[in-house]
Amino acid sequence: MSSVDGLFDLTGKIALVTGGSRGLGRAMSLAFAHAGADLVIASRKLDACEATAAEVRQIPGRRALAVACHVGDWRQVEALAEVAYREFGRVDVLVNNAGMSPRYERVDGVTEELYDKVLDVNLKGPFRLTALVGARMAAGDGGSIIMVSSTAAVRPTADVIPYAAAKAGLNAMTVGFARAFGPKVRVNCIMPGPFLTDISKAWDMERFRERARTSIALGRGGEPEEIVGAALYFASSASSFTTGAVLGVDGGVP
Repeated sequence: MSSVDGLFDLTGKIALVTGGSRGLGRAMSLAFAHAGADLVIASRKLDACEATAAEVRQIPGRRALAVACHVGDWRQVEALAEVAYREFGRVDVLVNNAGMSPRYERVDGVTEELYDKVLDVNLKGPFRLTALVGARMAAGDGGSIIMVSSTAAVRPTADVIPYAAAKAGLNAMTVGFARAFGPKVRVNCIMPGPFLTDISKAWDMERFRERARTSIALGRGGEPEEIVGAALYFASSASSFTTGAVLGVDGGVP
């Protein structure tokens, strides 16, 4: 057997994925399951979580728990951590993938309610969940935590400033938590560029494709399955000497 055969193996691991019912979260959840992990799939809509959990259970031997959770609510995040540990006894992989990016026409039209909602979902929730799960990981057998940021964190456009600020904070938290929970817990971040998920349905796709051909090195947007390699790398022992890293998966966005 080759020494690299088991690098991406997650057999016996428990993975908790927020925003796990669709898009990048669904792709990561299914990939983890195929690699051997059991799943806790969380998002605001329980029926969507149940649908993805049902897909996971179709993989022989895999278990999946669907949990409704609004990650912008501190108490719901605490309840999510508790139910995951009550059901499975531990969490080995945490993915903070849930997010939202509502656009606006004018920056001076951003309301306090909108600003708070964006920061709560994209920054406050991941902070609390990482603190709770990471502390338990560090006190136990360790684990891997994956933040899902955005290229907006480093190249923001005018119509997503609060979102970009929250994702920049997520990049910073990656480094801070890596130091807080090392050496037993690794904390890394995937920084996606434009992916063709449900969010892209609101885009002017003809305009996007034209722009992508000239401004993105690979000339297109990403497909959800193309996030899987980075996620499996950070989740598994393949990244055993990697922590505090922010990895761009963006097709070569300038």
